[in-house]
Amino acid sequence: MRRGLSSKALQAFKWRVRQLTRRNGGRSIEQVVEKLRRYLLGWKGYFRLAQMPRIWRSLDEWIRRRLRALDLKQWRRGRTTYQELLRLGASPWVAESVAPLSRRWWPNSRSAIHHVLTVAYFDRLGVPRLS
Repeated sequence: MRRGLSSKALQAFKWRVRQLTRRNGGRSIEQVVEKLRRYLLGWKGYFRLAQMPRIWRSLDEWIRRRLRALDLKQWRRGRTTYQELLRLGASPWVAESVAPLSRRWWPNSRSAIHHVLTVAYFDRLGVPRLS
């Protein structure tokens, strides 16, 4: 049992976020963020009194990593990934390091793409922070 949050509640939360951020289904990132936003705000409101800053922070990082993987999956090809990263303000070095591995969504979501798809990027999309 974690401080302020049961493992069962955490497991249910992660399961629901996985359902909302699946990498198939033909939804735009904005549509995914809208559904995720409603769920996160409700969950945060319910557990707002629990003192668990480390858990909140780790969940924030995990959710952003899932959204990065979703973006990579939607861009599909290396050339598209390269162009999208440049369009979002990445340096050519970062775009070149991410694009060749464009089909490895989950491992690549933790690579240099952090320099482009930052916390501020997800703030602009409307993803609420838990921490």
